[in-house]
Amino acid sequence: MSAALEPEPEWQLEWDEGAVGRAITPIRLRSYRVAARGDLHGALRLYDWNAVASAAVLVTVAMVEVIVRNAMDSQLTAWAARRGEGSWFDTIPVDGRALADLERACRAAESSTGGNDFHGKAVAELGFGFWRCLVAQRYLTPLWVPALNQAFPNGYRDIRERRLRVERNLAGLVTVRNRAAHHEPIHCRDLLADLRAAVEVATWVDVDAGAWVAARSPLENVVRRRPRTA
Repeated sequence: MSAALEPEPEWQLEWDEGAVGRAITPIRLRSYRVAARGDLHGALRLYDWNAVASAAVLVTVAMVEVIVRNAMDSQLTAWAARRGEGSWFDTIPVDGRALADLERACRAAESSTGGNDFHGKAVAELGFGFWRCLVAQRYLTPLWVPALNQAFPNGYRDIRERRLRVERNLAGLVTVRNRAAHHEPIHCRDLLADLRAAVEVATWVDVDAGAWVAARSPLENVVRRRPRTA
């Protein structure tokens, strides 16, 4: 389910481990030392692996994010057209943080240089959390039923169950992506379950897109290389 990677190089001691541990800080190393049963060398090896795993998570989620946002944007555009409206940016019934995110994305698109694809630029500015928000239960009637369920045509037949499963997968991917992006520990997380969620939601959009994510994600190989702890 994953792309081939070069063999992992031998983890060599070319530095003072105590100095590295102090530089990272004991607080940030705490979960790694617990996993390594107090062994600093094992904790640092696990910390090193965690960084590689985080990169693999970011690669995987980036693929899914683009697939999902393009599918959802396409359905929202069609929904607005059926209603005789212009851009869905102007009429989508969202509030709170989602509305603020949309306004920020539109301002960024307006101020960018080069080209004239305002819509595409604004969509690219919208974070993964925005799209995850749109599949929440509170938008079942105004957005999911008339439009967004069609962005995941290969999902569960019952569109309410489909929404629940999409939301669950996207929420998990947003969480692990955020932890990876902020250098937080993910070494105790079931990353293979995250990979399955990524492949599932991409497949619900398009079968070939799901196969692409499964084939190109480095996450499975990285998980298999997780160092053994004491």
